[in-house]
Amino acid sequence: QARAGIISTVEVLKVMEAFVNEPNYTVWSDLSCNLGILSTLLSHTDFYEEIQVFVKDVFSPIGERLGWDPKPGEGHLDALLRGLVLGKLGKAGHKATLEEARRRFKDHVEGKHILSADLRSPVYVTVLKHGDSTTLDTMLKLHKQADMQEEKNRIERVLGTISQPELIQKVLTFALSEEVRPQDTVSVIGGVAGGSKQGRKAAWKFVRDNWEELYNRYQGGFLISRLIKV
Repeated sequence: QARAGIISTVEVLKVMEAFVNEPNYTVWSDLSCNLGILSTLLSHTDFYEEIQVFVKDVFSPIGERLGWDPKPGEGHLDALLRGLVLGKLGKAGHKATLEEARRRFKDHVEGKHILSADLRSPVYVTVLKHGDSTTLDTMLKLHKQADMQEEKNRIERVLGTISQPELIQKVLTFALSEEVRPQDTVSVIGGVAGGSKQGRKAAWKFVRDNWEELYNRYQGGFLISRLIKV
């Protein structure tokens, strides 16, 4: 209703606040998706920082309850919920989540304590969103060293979270390099487009500048339509 302009977005935010004690992954996934759309819209306004504060307020109680490590008797959905919540808090700049993500990322890179598969995406997203050229270089090194395609794809999907314009360009150039399989290039560009306001503009310009190569590469198949959609 809010998207259709029938009710105020403020009413939606009030409803979202009522879910702070919600334990269900599916509900949080839906809340996260809707807040993501709202964040994207508000990234063009003065309210962007305020919506990040709202995200932290709504997600921090469930984040504190879940913690970073699995508890005995947890199910698959709890692991999914932990990844979703920590990623959301980290991206929004929640201080404690950012600090812990950086600590665990350092241990992971140094081989002291390898991150479990379900924590890798939220940690990668958090350190990249608030990272610099060294962080990006480390991620690209992890990509190069990865034995499994699943890990390469996981890294490719989150590279676009990086914020600085020159690093966004580096990620886009990487998308068309031989390091990335042609069928995965779209994921990298899509990640940039969804990562930030600057990323959207840069990805759109990049697609236009490289349209001939991209079009010839995908020959009008489903990947070109997916690229346009993202």
